[in-house]
Amino acid sequence: MTSPAGPPPTGSGDGEQQRLRLLAVTACPTGIAHTYMAAEKLAQAAESRGIDMKVETQGSIGAENVLDDNDVKHADGVIVAADKDVDLSRFAGKRVLTVGVAEGIRHPEQLIERVLSAPVHTEGGAPTAPAAGGGKERSVGYKALMNGVSYMIPFVVVGGLLIAMSLSIGGHTDPSGGLVIPKDSFWMDVNNIGVIGFTLMVPILSGYIAYAIGDRPALVPGMIGGWIANTGELYDSKAGAGFIGAIVTGFLAGYLVLWIKKVKVPKFAQPIMPIIVIPIVATTALGLFFIYVIGKPISWVFEHLTDWLSGMTGASAVLLGAILGLMIAFDMGGPVNKTAFLFGAGLIATGNQTVMGMCAAAIPVMPLGQGLATLIRKRLYTGQERETGFAALFMGCFGISEGAIPFAAARPAQVIPANMLGGAVAGAIAGVAGVEDAVPHGGPIVAVLGAVSGVPMFFVAVVIGSVVTALVTVALLDLSERARRGAAAGPEPALVGVGAGAPGGGDVVAERTVRAAEPVGAPASSGETVAPASAGRAPAEEVGVGEVLSGYLTRQTVQVELGARDKESAIREMGELLARTGRVADVEELVACALRREAQGTTGLGDDIAIPHAKTDAVTEPVVGFARSAEGVEWGSLDGTKAKLVFMIAVPEAAAGDEHLRILALLSRKLMDVGFRERLLAASDTDTLLGVLREIG
Repeated sequence: MTSPAGPPPTGSGDGEQQRLRLLAVTACPTGIAHTYMAAEKLAQAAESRGIDMKVETQGSIGAENVLDDNDVKHADGVIVAADKDVDLSRFAGKRVLTVGVAEGIRHPEQLIERVLSAPVHTEGGAPTAPAAGGGKERSVGYKALMNGVSYMIPFVVVGGLLIAMSLSIGGHTDPSGGLVIPKDSFWMDVNNIGVIGFTLMVPILSGYIAYAIGDRPALVPGMIGGWIANTGELYDSKAGAGFIGAIVTGFLAGYLVLWIKKVKVPKFAQPIMPIIVIPIVATTALGLFFIYVIGKPISWVFEHLTDWLSGMTGASAVLLGAILGLMIAFDMGGPVNKTAFLFGAGLIATGNQTVMGMCAAAIPVMPLGQGLATLIRKRLYTGQERETGFAALFMGCFGISEGAIPFAAARPAQVIPANMLGGAVAGAIAGVAGVEDAVPHGGPIVAVLGAVSGVPMFFVAVVIGSVVTALVTVALLDLSERARRGAAAGPEPALVGVGAGAPGGGDVVAERTVRAAEPVGAPASSGETVAPASAGRAPAEEVGVGEVLSGYLTRQTVQVELGARDKESAIREMGELLARTGRVADVEELVACALRREAQGTTGLGDDIAIPHAKTDAVTEPVVGFARSAEGVEWGSLDGTKAKLVFMIAVPEAAAGDEHLRILALLSRKLMDVGFRERLLAASDTDTLLGVLREIG
């Protein structure tokens, strides 16, 4: 069944039609279970119909079974079952059907029928199509923003830490004012490298937001637009538009490129559109638009804010401090922040050092508060975010407010209000206490170097402001998470763009991974050897159960009958089961982490299977549990079945990118074996269950 619009199935030279050849790509946001489930279902459906199919899986362990040019050349159609960004440019000229990963699991037979009449993908087409039937999905805007944040974070961390290091070791107060590093010193070179990192931070954010929306042609206009936004001199502003301007240019560039792609051009011009025409047109249009249209209002606002603040110098110190704190915390290096900062710095020369004292107290509150929040409520943050939190704490000590930008860019609705409240509190306390700062810089470093008068109250202001920011951030994130839990759970949010990592919760983070499954008989990560299932094992009571999943699943963590009747109770019961091993330091935190993972997207895989999992330091070593439910537990599985086979995996953060993914890949693949599932359901006691479970490896 083919349509005249596309190539027919390949045929042999003697006129006999050859087997149909199809390709598929499967990918879920986390790149673990659903990716492989969909691949297996599609392959099985194709085989049952006598169709040749090769499936590429884009999982957290990397792309496997990659489709090469020869595969694409001879393919009659391509099925892309994915809930994340997949590059379709290599499939130009082929029929391409794009659906959600859930469709690949639920209806593989229908997809095989539909792909034969799917539209032919053209060069420069959209990078992905909306997931069909894949459940609730994060918006394109959210995923684009997360993509930009994930690429920006390393630049913030590297730039900020190098600047902080150079200031702490090579910096000193100058009699003429300011915190300086000798120009020809080694530490000035280190500082310059850090400044480059910070300079690139904003265009990187803008560029990869644009890339996630408009694909590769949008990368150049996005980055150049971000650079323009951050360079105020181009539009007569003393301060650039900062990261907020970068977000604006990123979205403008991405959607501008999408619009240009829709313009019909002669066939001879199509090859040069994505590499020459689109980038040049989009970059020029966006750059001029920002300079002449958006940039002028920014400059106007900046000047009038400065005039307004100048008229407030005689007003209440508490009110002025609160306003300056709000402005410092709003955009962290952007125009509003710089307006307040330059206002305070400019008054130092007149002998008024109290205004700079207010600013200096507010400057470190954002990174310190956000870093503190990652320590107060670890489960609300991914491993990458917690690492960024530590870096933010360090940057805060040296008055580098940009350390909080990754948090504000990822969750602006929660983080920016919390930052502003904490900054206002710190500024107000410093104002009422009459704190003075003799240098145009902020943070504890200026107090340590002797540039601040009223040091005790300065630290009181900083500490209270940081605590307020942390507590408000945690409260707002908690509220946001509860609201998400109340909604229908869908696939996990994912960062888009090639190589992007995800920023939030559960498995939503760019993870470094290892092999999906070690060959039977290969050394396991724990150092043990996983014996083949057919190696003639003795009965369960005679053989060490350490041979099940490298010893992570033991007799202690196998339960013949699960007592719980709902998902939350089942996860709690499984958490208590894992605690029998002594590897669980905090059962409540483990359960909370697993539930948060469920809020991101169900771990019910269908076919009576659920694999709840958690990456948390509430466990000291990797541990796996298994329990059966005769009646089944409603788990929100993709195929509507209740979970009767429940595996729970818990690993400490240190093993998050290694054993966690290996275990999940091993389980999800083995559980595709119908016979294996039937043997698990039929096993009468613990020993028999362990015998079956050893087949996993």
